[in-house]
Amino acid sequence: MRFSAASTAERLLPGAVASWLRPLLQRVDAVLFAADERGASGRASFAAFVIRVVSAAIALVSQVFMARWMGGFDYGVFVLVWTVMIMVGDNSCFGFQTSIIRFIPEYRQRGEAGDLRGVIRAAQRFVLVTSLLVAAAGLAGVWLVSDMVESYYVLPFYLGLACVPLIALSMLFEGMARANGWSVAALAPAYILRPLLILAMMAGAVVLDYPPTAQVAIVCAIVASLVTVLCQLVVIVPPIAAEVRDVPPRFHLRHWTAVSLPIFLVDGFFYLHTNADLLMVGWFMDPEDVAVYFATLKLLALVHFVYFAIKAGVSQRYAQYAHGADRERLAGFARETVAWTFWPSLAMAALMLVIGKPLLGLFGEGFDAGYPLLFPLLAGVVARSFVGPAESLLTMSGHQKLCAAVFGATFAVNLALNLALIPVWGLWGAAFSTAIALIVETVLLAIAVYRRLGIVMIVPFGGANRKEVLS
Repeated sequence: MRFSAASTAERLLPGAVASWLRPLLQRVDAVLFAADERGASGRASFAAFVIRVVSAAIALVSQVFMARWMGGFDYGVFVLVWTVMIMVGDNSCFGFQTSIIRFIPEYRQRGEAGDLRGVIRAAQRFVLVTSLLVAAAGLAGVWLVSDMVESYYVLPFYLGLACVPLIALSMLFEGMARANGWSVAALAPAYILRPLLILAMMAGAVVLDYPPTAQVAIVCAIVASLVTVLCQLVVIVPPIAAEVRDVPPRFHLRHWTAVSLPIFLVDGFFYLHTNADLLMVGWFMDPEDVAVYFATLKLLALVHFVYFAIKAGVSQRYAQYAHGADRERLAGFARETVAWTFWPSLAMAALMLVIGKPLLGLFGEGFDAGYPLLFPLLAGVVARSFVGPAESLLTMSGHQKLCAAVFGATFAVNLALNLALIPVWGLWGAAFSTAIALIVETVLLAIAVYRRLGIVMIVPFGGANRKEVLS
């Protein structure tokens, strides 16, 4: 017997309420419980959504404790260094963490088992080597510029660079799991296990009377990252490798690199764009200001995780449909994912405006100063949800160069605005710069998807009765 949300509501709720909810619940049944590929994508996105909800709650609780233990100064140093390490670690994959999501279903769809085994093996070796080289280059870079940055950042950056290979491998394993539609295995290690481990080890350090400094927090992050990668190595890699264990691998490193490097630019510009405000705040302002702004961004993440959850659940399906023959199927599914992204994001944004100020107060004295910044920031995030995971659609359909150009232009806008506005308006300048850049990104992505794929991927045009492919 299959569960049905609509039938359950009819049994448990008053008749008038059940009748009012029936259309919505029938759509939920169609998305989550259908036996077809659409249902599988819906379930994957829902699982990713639940994980991101839990992750956001864990992140909020852990950051509250970290801020209270460390104080605004050390907390500001830690979050800036950790944000940079996440960016550097992800980009140390040089695009393979995302291209693998495209290659695995593509080779599986074509029955090219040798190519499948080759890309699985080559990606792991490539990422390990490149991330080690990037970490080494980072150490040299910190040494060269150590006289030009504040002294309290130097040692934390030295320590943080040990995380780069661990973060890179974790990102690659996440991509491999996403390529197989394993939402829980893909997201739980990095978004649930790692922050829980960081919190637990920092709590242990406080109990053992270690000083709650940025350096201690980064050591805790290194150990947590190592444990996380080992868990991913045990859970994700063996079942993927078993599928092609007896097949001779075929390697096309030049092709894989040619596809991955534009994706590397996409990811690089995306991370720079999404973190430009925090990095510029760290450059122009004190660690206490970084702490307040970061705490505000953590609340923003409670809304933005809807987009990331949908993206995690549908990227593999985008790749499968894009390399099939049914373009209308791709267009229809893409437009559905826009609705999946926009309406929950709008609801979460409204909720955050209600509870944002008391949540910021949990971080400690003075953190509630970030509440007014939520208004422009949330406006930008809701605007961004108008086109859903459009950049993932472009990347999975082979238009990664255009996507890189979009994010490059958006980053340039964001950087220019931050450089101009933060010295004048402080944190308000960072918030408005980010909101404007998100709106620019939305417009450019909508145009790019329409020009290259003929899909009007924007929420007002998401109805099922619309023509799916316009050209």
